Amino acid sequence: MAAALFWLAVWQVASLLVGQELLVPAPAVVVATLVGLAATPAFWETVGWSLLRVGGGFVAGVVVGCVAAVLTTRFRTADALLSPALRVIRAAPVASFVILALVWIPTGRLPAFISFLMVVPVVWDNVAAGIRSVRRELLELAVVFRFGWWQTLRRVRVPSVLPFLAAACATGMGLAWKSGVAAEVISRPPLSIGRQLQDAKVYLETPAVFAWTITVVALSLVLERLLRLALARFTAGRGSGGDDDAGV
Repeated sequence: MAAALFWLAVWQVASLLVGQELLVPAPAVVVATLVGLAATPAFWETVGWSLLRVGGGFVAGVVVGCVAAVLTTRFRTADALLSPALRVIRAAPVASFVILALVWIPTGRLPAFISFLMVVPVVWDNVAAGIRSVRRELLELAVVFRFGWWQTLRRVRVPSVLPFLAAACATGMGLAWKSGVAAEVISRPPLSIGRQLQDAKVYLETPAVFAWTITVVALSLVLERLLRLALARFTAGRGSGGDDDAGV
């Protein structure tokens, strides 16, 4: 709280020193603009569509990333083919993919695709590390107790990989949200936060730019926090369940 008040004070001082709302609007002006936007149904409709696009890309990225992790850790051919491509995707700038994808993908689907593309390498890398970290002793114990492949997967492999998946999802959510909004700024699909940001910039509505930016940051923090809580509960539940199963 003290840190937030400090930076608000810095913002206010900067606004007073510059003395031009077009460049640095005062915090009170930005808050008033944000409240005015939030009072309109169009604001929430825009936020909802952006969340839907980014959320769809995030979920698809998690699924494909997990599948890629299983394939690359199990098959050498898959590892040789997929790993270099995933590393290139992880290293390349978001703007490059947005510009290239504009040629092939409709603007309405582009933010979801970019979010998906940013999440896949993160999930793949973390889940693959989790799969490789499964303790050999646990697998040998599963053989001793004559666990089938399903019991081994449920009681040994999944609980071992879950913490890695949870960390990947938390990181991937932030990347998906930021890259998705960046794609919206460039592709300008209807009813999107990115389009609102771009329009506010074009029409020199700096308080609106600040207000929409605050919206993006707040939603990113809330989504990441909710995801972390959900994953922590799910992981804890799986862990306790796994211990009970092991006892049986």
